[in-house]
Amino acid sequence: MFGAFVVFIILQSVFGWEANNQDLTEHGAAAESYWAYVAGGEFVEATFENWESEFLQMGAFVLLTAFLLQKGSPESKPLDDGDDDGEPVVNASPAPVKRGGLALRLYENSLSLALFGLFALSFVLHLLGGTAAYNDDQGLHGQPPVTALQFLGMPEFWFQSMQNWQSEFLSVGALVILGIFLRQRGSSQSKPVEAPHAKTGS
Repeated sequence: MFGAFVVFIILQSVFGWEANNQDLTEHGAAAESYWAYVAGGEFVEATFENWESEFLQMGAFVLLTAFLLQKGSPESKPLDDGDDDGEPVVNASPAPVKRGGLALRLYENSLSLALFGLFALSFVLHLLGGTAAYNDDQGLHGQPPVTALQFLGMPEFWFQSMQNWQSEFLSVGALVILGIFLRQRGSSQSKPVEAPHAKTGS
């Protein structure tokens, strides 16, 4: 996964740089160097706009699956599990579990906290990159720049976010429902091929 990520983000930067320079040339402006493009608003906006939606999707998925059940879905906890009392504490248990108290409280929610934290960071970087990209475009058209707070209130910023957020929640919803009826042998995201549709949990 991380190897594919590196390949694709490099390709995104190269193709984005070429497309951006083509746009600059059409407006009679000088082309940017590759490194200037990567450090600029256009690339930052495009990158973190996507990361923002991914971390929101995964954070919401982790948190909602802690409370909600879907009969027949491999993505759901089984319906008859009852209360989740956890497993006994052993020597190999993580340190916060053995410590208890606030450390345990934070640790038992650490996955969703980390994902929502990454969402918040990506949201801010999307906003800052989007503001810089918008101001670059404003400059090409002889218009005044805007602040990040002003850009936050503009339809352009929310259009960028919503076009990603809606697709992420659609894909997770599709996975939850399709997993009830469809199978993929060998996948941890699928029920066994022989399992009935009503079986809940992988």
